This record gives sequence, structure tokens and C-alpha cells, in this order.
Amino acid sequence: MATCVVTTAAAAGPIAVDLPAGSVGQQVVALGRLGRASIVVPDAQLWSRRVPALRGQLTIETALARIARDAGARMQAIGPASWRLVPERRVKAAPRPPRRQPAPVSETPVADVVVTASKRDTSRQHFAGQYARVAGTDLEFGGTGGTERLADRLTSVASTYLGAGRNKLFIRGIADSSFTGPTQATVGQYFGDLRLSYNAPDPDLRLSDLAAVEVLEGPQGTLYGAGSLGGLIRLVPNAPDPSRASISATLGGSTTAHGGPGADTQLVANVPLVADCLAIRIVANAATEGGYIDKPLLDRTDVNRTRIEGGRAAAHLDLAPRWSVELIGIGQRIRGADSQYADRDGRPLTRSAPVTEGFSADFGQAQIVLAGVIGTVRFRSTSGVTAHDLMERYDATMPGEPVRLFAQANRTRMQANETRLWSSSPDGSGWLAGFSYLHNRSRLTRLFGTPGDLIPVTGVVNGIAETTLYGEGSVRVLAGLLATAGLRVTRSVVDGEGADVTERIALAQLATTAQRAQTIVLPSAAALVDLTPRLQLFLRYQQGFRPGGLAIDGDFVRRFRNDRVATTEAGLRTGRPGIDRIDASLTLAHTAWRDIQADFIDGSGLPSTANIGDGRLWTIEGTVGTRVGQALRLEAAVSYNDGRIDDPASAYGLSTLVAAFASDPVASRAQILARLSQIPNIARITARTGAIYRRQLSGSTDLKVDGWLRYVGSSRLGVGPVLGQRQGSYLDTGITARIGLGTLGITLGVTNLADVRGNRFALGTPFTTGRDQVTPLRPRTLRLGLDTAF
Repeated sequence: MATCVVTTAAAAGPIAVDLPAGSVGQQVVALGRLGRASIVVPDAQLWSRRVPALRGQLTIETALARIARDAGARMQAIGPASWRLVPERRVKAAPRPPRRQPAPVSETPVADVVVTASKRDTSRQHFAGQYARVAGTDLEFGGTGGTERLADRLTSVASTYLGAGRNKLFIRGIADSSFTGPTQATVGQYFGDLRLSYNAPDPDLRLSDLAAVEVLEGPQGTLYGAGSLGGLIRLVPNAPDPSRASISATLGGSTTAHGGPGADTQLVANVPLVADCLAIRIVANAATEGGYIDKPLLDRTDVNRTRIEGGRAAAHLDLAPRWSVELIGIGQRIRGADSQYADRDGRPLTRSAPVTEGFSADFGQAQIVLAGVIGTVRFRSTSGVTAHDLMERYDATMPGEPVRLFAQANRTRMQANETRLWSSSPDGSGWLAGFSYLHNRSRLTRLFGTPGDLIPVTGVVNGIAETTLYGEGSVRVLAGLLATAGLRVTRSVVDGEGADVTERIALAQLATTAQRAQTIVLPSAAALVDLTPRLQLFLRYQQGFRPGGLAIDGDFVRRFRNDRVATTEAGLRTGRPGIDRIDASLTLAHTAWRDIQADFIDGSGLPSTANIGDGRLWTIEGTVGTRVGQALRLEAAVSYNDGRIDDPASAYGLSTLVAAFASDPVASRAQILARLSQIPNIARITARTGAIYRRQLSGSTDLKVDGWLRYVGSSRLGVGPVLGQRQGSYLDTGITARIGLGTLGITLGVTNLADVRGNRFALGTPFTTGRDQVTPLRPRTLRLGLDTAF
């Protein structure tokens, strides 16, 4: 078996190499295509031999030498930019010494990580900022999950816990509110280069068949525009492989203490259609999460059962040497039978709501990606359309009154394109120029009344069109100093109108619904200093913003303004995670937040949105990792956030609130100010420690164990006296072990080992129902799984 990729001229200097773990055949085909080289592998066994991931700024010859070393092969030069890989010749040796212990299973790369979210394929050693990369195999370990898997591994990522497909994500303490309203998310979420959503919640896609998930902390306005105030999360998929067919499957079953059973399954198939030219890759998954909340008033148990079904398909076609086109389709369907919150006082895991509070979330996206190379300049253009629909039901029954239900539907449609050119040098210098266009329109519809007779109440339609030019450049000023600067200019046109409003109200708010246009300029600057060969200092300044829009206040629709953040940060780091024996980082960041957009409860008891004041936030983060021997890695991380909202009282009318919520005005003023001034949903302290053990037990048998503990400190639910309840202050745990038997793997995992109740989120319904609410952790859950690949 052999592969030849021949072009007119091979790449001369180092190039960005990012090859996932796989077979020798997969890697040499990708490397030959990337570097315009001819690589021949005549031995069929060598072609199929597994090798670890390979990443970094490398020459073609160096990269191929590392593949050969990992595969137990020799390189033979057969011409200009042409090589052959052959198995190492085995010479009959003298009697062997006593057998050593088997070497550990290695999944770590042999070169530095490439930060693809930088949009310039910058190596981590040349990236001035706080960056985390979680391998897709780690996120899938123990069964495929959603975004919660990422939050379990990173202290900088937080979430609300309304349920799958309903949550808001937060990074580094930038959090606005708990509801799904008209405000844009504070975290940018991307699949490849295309945004997943604009002003909708986290779609909670299954983290299936991914090369990695990248997290950039702090605002990313220059490169990613609106909605990346806290940072961004980028899903990096495994691309179709035209060199060989493969298939993998997993099947698992779970049981939850005090609740019902669950099951999950996943299938991944890679099918070459034209050798070394055209391939498709299909991912399908389905899961049922057992319920554990009881509703005595409805005589039902384990009501919060959730079903998730989805997948994606991708087709990759090589048009010419170093030019390709890829088509991607993504779809997911979530159905929740009921919500997952409970009453704070009363029997554990029980809720005294008299109605069913089910929800549904549907997500679909289609992309087309054109990529190529012109000399030393790389080109990539991504276009796509997105449809995202969310339907939620809330108990709105007041004490002593008839049963009431509130339903809210959020329908979002988005079209987007991003096109960019860039060039990178091995020393970290380079440039980037890009253009992007986005159009998003969402309709928020609300219904209120008895369960059988829901009546439309005021809703809102928001639309936005953004046209953007952006650029960034890095210069190696000195041998140990890399300076970077960037600028983004966005022309934003916002429009909207009320929905389901009476004629009288519509006439009163004509001015409110007028179209508005503005130009936003977002600069950035960074410096990276090599203090020693192993110790780096980075300094960074970055801005981010969210456009304004229309919100509902009672029966009326009114405007809320843009909000904007500016962050200055400094960090120290040493070592490369997963590569060096010890790696560590320490980051200090200060954020100024102007005209904060947030949701709160209005005078009629319904969710509303407003600008609540200015704020500031201090963040300190530290991480450390170490290898103990060859088989064990230990990790620890801690995040500290101190956020405050300056003078929030004017946004709410403090005197009115005091009169409404207490008979003691002096005591109530202090209590309400405390609740108003704290940035919501962000714990002051979040800490995590973990251990990963890998061992090769024999030629075809290996063992991996992954365990962790995560502490989430206390925080407040939201902004305002009604939403100021305490939450958090709990310890979550998990451990998973897998034994591999050739092509078959057996997995056993347990989460919430101590069966902690805790309170992740103090909200189930925003209405005053006379009940304090908690969202407990999923009780202790045991999962047994099987996986296979061939």
C-alpha cells in the first residue's frame, strides 16, 4: 500500500502542522498534501500502524522524521521533496535482559499545540493570552456529553443549569443574567469558523468526534466581534479522511440513584469515495438522561427525563493541490419532559409545582468551507445558515390562586460569512486580514394563562446586520519580544418591533422600534516576553461589545443600549501541558464593563431586560500540571473572581423596591443593594484537581483512569431583590476507568461519588410562587459502556 502526493514545489520552511492521532497512512497523506511533498509507504502493516498526534511549526522533513520515529520506521530520501518510509530492520539480538515494565500509553503530542482559534495557526508558545485546549478524546471519555463536560474540566467556564439546550455560558466572571431573553450571549460559541448562535442559549451540542475544544479567555472583540465579552469556545471537528475507511461505535447504560435509568449510543463512520481526494464523515448520537425529580401534586416521579438526538455529516473534496472544499451539516433535537429544579424546603428532589414544565430545543446548521494556499498566504472562507428554536414552560401559579402557566418561544435565524487571509512565520510573526458579514433575526413570543387557555402577551422581534473588516499583525521586535496589534471596524444596523401588542401600545412605541445604525471600533494590543527559555510573560489589552436591542417591560417594548468591556491582563506561564514534566500559569485580569445588559423581574413579575449600570471585575487564575513517573499526570486549577456593579440603584428605582419587598426600609435598603451590586452567577472561588493514569498492560491491552474533584463557591442567582438568592458552594466529583482489549473497550464511570445534593442554580421558574428553588446536582450515577473501532 502506498500514497503519493506530488506537486510542483514542496513547502520550503516550517509550516503549521496539526495532525490528530491516527494511522501512519492518515498522517503521511495529510502531511504530503499540506507540504506539497511525495511520501511513499509500501508496507501495508506500517501504513496501518498507529501514531500519536503531531502538532507544531515544523518542516516537512522534521514532521516526517517524527512520524517515522513513532511508527518504528526509517526515512529514505528518493528525490527532491520525496521520501519513502520503510519498517526498521530487526536484527537478531543476544539473549534479552530481564523484561521491563510495559511503557505507558501515550496520547500526548511531540510538538507544541497550535492555537487554531487565533485564526493564524499560532503556536501556543507564540500566543499572548490565556488559552485552554481539551482533547476530544478526553471529552468523550466515559460516553459523549455536552458542554457540561467542558465546565467540569475548566474552572474558568461557568453555566446556568436550566437544562440541556437552555443554559447560558460564562467565562472569566463576565455574566449578565439567568434567562433566555433578547440579550446576546457573553460567550462566543463556534463550530470551526462559524458562530453557533447569536442571542440564543448554548445549543449544548454533543461533543462527539472532535479533535479538540479550544477556549480563549477574556474579550475577543478584534477577531470575533460582538458577543465574545468573556471569551469564546471553539469546537474543532475531525475532518473526513480520504486515505482510509474507519468506523467506531459506543454503547452505554446508566443508573441514577433516586432516579431513572439512562442510555447513550454513538456511531462515527469515515468513508473515502475517491482515494486521497473525496471522503465523507458521519456522526450520529442519541442519549436518554434519566429523571430524578418528583412532583407529588401531579403524582409523578422522575419527571425530568431528557432525550437528545443529533449528529452531523461532512464531505471533504480536494479541488487541487492545497485547495479543498468542505460541506458540513449539523442537527440536534432535545426534548425535556420537565424541568430539573426542586423546592429548597421540603423533601429532597421534590417540587410542588402543579403544572408540567417541559421544554424543547431544535438546532440546525449548514456550512460550506473553501480553503487553500497562495504561495505563503493561506485563505479560508466559511459561509453558513443556522436555525435555532427553543420552547420553555414555567409554573406561574401564585399562592392561593388558580394554576397559571407561562410559555416562551425563541425562534432564531442567522446567515453568516467569514473570509480571511493570513500568513505566519516560525518565529511567531505574521499577519491576518478578514471580512465578515452576519444577519440574525429572533422572535421572542410569550403566552400566559391557564394551561388549557394560554393568551399571547407582548413579545419582541430583534434583528441585526453586521458588516466587518478586521486585521491583526505580529512583529518580532527583539529575539525575546513578540508584539501584536489588531483592529476591528463593525457597521451594525439594529432594528426591531413589538410582537402581539395592542394597537394602543403599538402607536405609543413607534419611536422605540425605529432602525438604528452605528459603527463600532475595537482595538487590541499584546506583548509576549521570553523571560527565560522556559518562562514567558504576556501582557494583553482587548475590548468586546454587545449591540443593544428591544426588550419587554410589562405590556410595553423599550430599548436597551450597547454594553462594552475593556480588559487588561498579565500572565506568566512555563512548560507545555501534556509535553513537559511540569507546566504552570498565573493570570491577573481587570475588566471594566460599561452599561451592563442584564435580565431581571419587572413589576408585573415577568422577565425583562435593561442596562443596570457600570461594573468592574478582578480575576486571578492559576493552573499547574505535572507528570509523576511515566503513567500519571496530576492537575490543579483555581479561579478567583471579584465583580461589582457600580451604583445599580438608579436602574431599578430603589425606593420603590424597598417599599415593595419589606416593612423595614433601612434593613431592606442594605440587603437590596448587596443583591444588586454583585455580578450574578459567578462564584468568587472555583477550584479543580484531577488525575489521569495511563498504562499499557500488554501488547493489545491498556488502561486509562481519569478522576476529578471540582469545587464551586457561592454566588447569587441574578440581579435585583427577587433574583438575589444564594447558590453554589458545592463539591462535584467523578471517576472513569477504561480497559482496552484490542479493538474493544470496556468503560465504568461514576459521577457525584458522594451523592451530594448541592445547589447549582437557584432558579426553576422566575415567578414569585412562594417557594425557594434549588437545582440539585444529578445524584450519584453509574455508567457501564462498550466501545469499538476498526
